[in-house]
Amino acid sequence: MVVHQSSLPHLPVPDLAQTLQKYLKVVRPLVDDIAFQKTKQLVEEFGKPGGLGESLQSKLQSRAHERQNWLDDWWLHTAYLDYREPVVINVSPGIVCPPQDFNGKKEQLQFAAKLVAGVLDYKVQIDNQSVPIDKLRTRPLCMDQYYKLFSACRLPGEQRDQVVVYGPDCGVRPRHIVVVHNNQFFSLDVYDNNWKPLSQDHIHAQLKKVVCQSKHPSVPVGILTTENRDTWGMVYNQALKKDKTNKLSLEAINRSIFMLCLDQETVREEDRWTSMGHQLMHGGGSQHNSGNRWFDKTLQFTVGTDGAVGIVYEHSAAEGPPIISLLDHMLDYCSQSPAVRETSVHPKEPERLLFSLNNSVLEAIDNAKQSLDMQVRDLDLHLVTFKTYGKDFPKSQRLSPDSYIQIAMQLAYYKVNKVACATYESGSTRMFHLGRTDTIRSASVESLKFCQAMQDSSIQPSEKVALLRRAVEGHKRYAQETVSGQGIDRHLLGLKLIAVEAGLDVPHLFEDSTYEQAVHFKLSTSQVPSKYDTLLCFGPVVPDGYGICYNPAEDHLNFCISAYNSHQETDTVKLAAALNQSLLDMQELLQTQAKL
Repeated sequence: MVVHQSSLPHLPVPDLAQTLQKYLKVVRPLVDDIAFQKTKQLVEEFGKPGGLGESLQSKLQSRAHERQNWLDDWWLHTAYLDYREPVVINVSPGIVCPPQDFNGKKEQLQFAAKLVAGVLDYKVQIDNQSVPIDKLRTRPLCMDQYYKLFSACRLPGEQRDQVVVYGPDCGVRPRHIVVVHNNQFFSLDVYDNNWKPLSQDHIHAQLKKVVCQSKHPSVPVGILTTENRDTWGMVYNQALKKDKTNKLSLEAINRSIFMLCLDQETVREEDRWTSMGHQLMHGGGSQHNSGNRWFDKTLQFTVGTDGAVGIVYEHSAAEGPPIISLLDHMLDYCSQSPAVRETSVHPKEPERLLFSLNNSVLEAIDNAKQSLDMQVRDLDLHLVTFKTYGKDFPKSQRLSPDSYIQIAMQLAYYKVNKVACATYESGSTRMFHLGRTDTIRSASVESLKFCQAMQDSSIQPSEKVALLRRAVEGHKRYAQETVSGQGIDRHLLGLKLIAVEAGLDVPHLFEDSTYEQAVHFKLSTSQVPSKYDTLLCFGPVVPDGYGICYNPAEDHLNFCISAYNSHQETDTVKLAAALNQSLLDMQELLQTQAKL
């Protein structure tokens, strides 16, 4: 799987003039004429021959020449490890799996045993480097993220966190997972003496012992991981870690291959899918399963007594595709494996991970409960399925399904707000060594013209179709340029950071109100496809914005829409209704015109 890594091209530094021209084009639909003229002057000043832009571009090119990836560590720190807000809702996504048809503790443990066995089966492929190499058409993609999923954890710090990965080349190879039940943590060895994964029957026997040893809820130490990162960093480093017992338990959690969270059933809301989304994003609050987590852990698998199943993952290690590859394999394994049987063989006893909690830590836990419950109450979440058609329809119209859905979201936002907004879509740059993402900007001059036309009854349907096709094709072209390393957002970020690194003032271009508006993404979106009806959930990136993730199937489309209740202008139910209508309107427009 990693043989091809050294042959992958390095992430390019795009041409400066090209980036500046594209920047002017993408901000045009976001600002008025006066603001745009000011921005145009700043761009011309920044990009003039012999000017500051050329100097910074030269420094950035030198950095690119010296490193495997000029953006890699900058992005890890800027986007993740330097971010001080809680990882819950803000950073770490939850993935809702199709609910399982079981109810009760017995079936919960049986399914959990299969799940663990399925994940370990996938890890064998990772360790053997036999996972098929991802490709974009015929081009191989960087597989580095796959090696950062297991035995990995984020560690809190004051001002900056760090990520540790205990891979095959570390001193003592981890052979355990951590299971948490009723807020109590247990270490379970999941390999035999020959490094063969234990069978699902043996894993089941261990899980039953865990449940027997943790019949009543304990103090929710795990809820500390939902705190502000500086606050949590102080508790972790100045209180918890200084106690020898705590230090051993923390090391066991950090080094574990992954975590399994055996959840209690929560109150079932009318919309079960949305209720599961809340559980996967934050655990439901301090009175539910939020303490039955360790949100710093890269991989957490949750199984509830009510059949609710999913994944919570800490985002700094990887984007969605490697997680979905693991998830699809896990669900395949669970559906094909035989029934769990009782076994007379007794594997190694689970080891309880103990915590010694002084008054200051207990106070920190109480504070974390209050902070989290405020976040939970503020989250407006809506998971919805559009059932009229799926990605088959735009394909039938010779339109890119992803671009078509993105333009539908532009139309939905415009229907509700009557303006365009800065829109982020995650575009993978994994065709380059250590590539992560860049921004596909879905709001464009073309998309705004289409949205305006759809609200104007005087414009002929044929013209609206032409505008729709132009907007979709424009998005598709921008997306292709972005995944080919020609996006503008990471390039602009690099120019800004290289200036700071050189001890220079931040260029005026980045202090402009237009730039602030351009990076204030009121729509933060991502397509995360799976062969199952799964749905990744994440929060908005700005207080007055939305987070939208979608999984397009052939005959239906799954959406997760998030916002904050504390902001009067956002409403996920209203936006979902507008999105539903936009998808219907676009289909009717194309079908009606085709008949003429």
